Amino acid sequence: MSETALIVIDMINTYDHKDADLLRPSAERTVPVVADLLGRARRREAPVIYVNDNFGEWRSHHGELLDQALSGPHADLVDPLRPDADSLFVVKARHSVFFETPLHYVLHQRGISRLVLTGQVTEQCVLYSALDAHIRHYDVIVPRDAVAHIHEDLAEAALRMMAENMGAHICESRELWT
Repeated sequence: MSETALIVIDMINTYDHKDADLLRPSAERTVPVVADLLGRARRREAPVIYVNDNFGEWRSHHGELLDQALSGPHADLVDPLRPDADSLFVVKARHSVFFETPLHYVLHQRGISRLVLTGQVTEQCVLYSALDAHIRHYDVIVPRDAVAHIHEDLAEAALRMMAENMGAHICESRELWT
């Protein structure tokens, strides 16, 4: 079993929120990169874990969230990233993938010590997740071309903070699972 898991943050998305118009252009560039990483991780049998907002729909499960996103006008940003039968799915309420979720327990049970964080938004959920992973002593890798942003300047600052303050390895996705 792999010690490295691919974490896909908030990519099952309807893009029906306040900053969606600013996020979508970056997401459009990021989706093919994340799709490629998903394929490479799956071929290497690395665990793939989707951690996603539930959009305040506490009665829904991951299948309903996926169906909702695929039935919206931006399904083209979701369809290439569909979870497969082996993927795990964790629903989160706030920014960090760890905040009040079972993710740490799941990772510990599977012997995972290294996380590749992908998804959106670099300067929000990815940054806070990287901090929480660092606090929990995970090795963190963030492929800069596999994270989408709302504000490019804040995303660059967030990547720098992850590297400088949290020891995250910032790289290009082509360096992973080659």
